[in-house]
Amino acid sequence: MAIDYGLRRIGIAETDELQLIATGLTTVDNNLIWQFLETHLSKNVVDCIVVGKPVGLDGLATDSTQATANFVAKLKKKYPAIQVDELNEMFTSKLAKQAMIHGGMKKKDRRNKAMVDQISATIILQDYMHRKDGGFA
Repeated sequence: MAIDYGLRRIGIAETDELQLIATGLTTVDNNLIWQFLETHLSKNVVDCIVVGKPVGLDGLATDSTQATANFVAKLKKKYPAIQVDELNEMFTSKLAKQAMIHGGMKKKDRRNKAMVDQISATIILQDYMHRKDGGFA
């Protein structure tokens, strides 16, 4: 499972049992994330949660870095049996928007920030799986 953590919305993606393909699952309002995770994790087996780590172009922290770090710390404490990893999320929103264009989405639909967050989480998860399998991303 991957999480693109945001101060307003959180994009979520998951993979198939063979961990071959990442798929967008949903976008959740930030204030509902713990309720969503409680429900989702009670019904599904999740071995690892990958959280996108916000880093600026200069490699330094961004406005979202501390909030994301706090979220990750709480996630690890609340679900100690689940591995939690972080992955640099630089350019995922830009890649998500490009994927929407290449996928033929109408301009009106591309303005849907919730969809961008969900696709960003999918990109984070696919990148993580690729790196884990020894690929070059």
